[in-house]
Amino acid sequence: MTQVLLVDDDVELGEMLTEYLEREGFGAMAVPDGEVGVRHALSGEYGIVVLDVMMPRLNGIEALRRIRAQDSRIPVLMLTAKGDDVDRIVGLELGADDYVPKPCTPRELVARIRAILRRTQSREPASPPSGPLTVGPLTLWPEKRSAEWNRAPLELTSTEFNLLEMLVRNAGRVVSKQEFSEQGLGRPLARYDRSIDVHLSSIRHKLGLDDEGRSPIQTVRGVGYQYVRE
Repeated sequence: MTQVLLVDDDVELGEMLTEYLEREGFGAMAVPDGEVGVRHALSGEYGIVVLDVMMPRLNGIEALRRIRAQDSRIPVLMLTAKGDDVDRIVGLELGADDYVPKPCTPRELVARIRAILRRTQSREPASPPSGPLTVGPLTLWPEKRSAEWNRAPLELTSTEFNLLEMLVRNAGRVVSKQEFSEQGLGRPLARYDRSIDVHLSSIRHKLGLDDEGRSPIQTVRGVGYQYVRE
């Protein structure tokens, strides 16, 4: 049973969502304070964190920053104010896996949680491991969900790993944002949704540039992204 940690200062909402999650087969714990939420998130007892942005004392953005500062890869779903693109982009840049705008229905929240868990939890291979995927200086081990760049460990969030794996498996071909969203995020691409752009920008930053100042991930305007073979 996956344990879900809800961090939201709205106590009544936390209780309602906890009850709904338990009916849906999850274990759930709600805490109303960001600092307490960070301690629970780092405890290793939970499979995913649902983190509200707008909280007193320690807001969700700073809580996420502290979680990722400890090299924790626990999936994080942010609850953001409807229409607040700044919080969404900052959250994604800090390593959030996805976001849901408030107000949202419990059903929508559970659907997002399940989508994140499907793509982030370790996958048991149906057949013997097929070995690493290598393109130039980049190597991915899908079964271990680990990566190296120029033989040095490459730290990626679970979502970043999924998107980079899609690019590597399709190296030389343009992957559309719709494909990224459906296969990488587990949901249809929403209008004006910049999640894919932010995640790929983060990956680019981690990979850096070659001697000619180019990134191996190229944008094809109006179409999508492409990993350039070397």
